Order: sequence, then structure tokens, then C-alpha cells
Amino acid sequence: MSKTIWNVDALHSEVQFKVKHLVISTVTGSFKSFNGRAVTEGDQFENAGIEFNVDVKSVDTGQPGRDEHLKNADFFEAETYPQFTFTSTSFTQIKGDLYKLVGDLTMKGITKEVELEAEYGGTERDHLGNIKVGFEVNGTIDRKDFNVTFNSLTETGGLALGEKIKVIANIQLAKQVA
Repeated sequence: MSKTIWNVDALHSEVQFKVKHLVISTVTGSFKSFNGRAVTEGDQFENAGIEFNVDVKSVDTGQPGRDEHLKNADFFEAETYPQFTFTSTSFTQIKGDLYKLVGDLTMKGITKEVELEAEYGGTERDHLGNIKVGFEVNGTIDRKDFNVTFNSLTETGGLALGEKIKVIANIQLAKQVA
């Protein structure tokens, strides 16, 4: 069977993250610039090879001051480490539309294996006749695993920022025309 390449359609995709703040609420942010692709056998996504890159400088929490802080040495060190990268090691169907996505995530020069859940949303042709597929990818990473350790204490001695980061990516892939 022949290989099929599916490119991320960034205009119809989004990458978000959520972190607890003061343990009482959640702050949501996103990355506005990213790219990636999946390589499949034919049109079957089981065992797809997936590559994904995020431009760290595109972080957006809706607060420019916080975004600049996230880019500096306290957090992402965007000048030194301008990209987060993900390369899959397996993509297996669990049941129905649910898949387990395992791969190597690299942040700040540190690579760790992460496990994510991907839910297949369907396949459609767009108004131009391009074949598109959609997946919603969810998971949690521990920011300390990637040396993103900045924090402060609250008045009561608790941590101001959660250590577990929820990742939510709604990804639309476009089948590359031969």
C-alpha cells in the first residue's frame, strides 16, 4: 500500500493549554503558530507517523505581559528553544474513534515520552474538494519534566501555578495531493 501524507491545516486547527492558578481557577492559553503532518498507509491512521512543531514565541494567553513572561527564562526560554516538537512512536486504535498517541515531546532541549488520547472526528471533503480529517488530542504533561519549574507561593504556602498542564489540540489534516 502507498504512503499518504496529511498536512496540518493551521487555519482550521488550534493548540491550547490549561494550567491551574492559585489552585482555584484555570488559565487557558494557546499557540498561534504550528505545523505538522501525519504519514499513513493509504487512508488508515492506525500506526500513522506523526510530527508536530509549535512556535514557542506564538504563545497567547490574552495578556501580553504574561505572554512575555512565559517566553523568558522563567518558563520557555523562547530565544534559546524556539520550538516544541513531537514525534510519534505509536498511534493505535483503542476502540471506536479513540486512539492512543505515544511519542517523544521535546521542550527546552529535554525529550520525554508522553501519552495522549486522540479522538477521530471524521473525514469530509471541503468546498474545494480537498479531503480533510479531524482529531481532537488531549493529555496532561508535568511541566517539571521539561525544566519549566518557575513558581511562587501563595499567602497560605500553596503553589501559585499548577504543575500539571492540560493540552488540547483540535487538528484538521488535509490529504496532500500527489
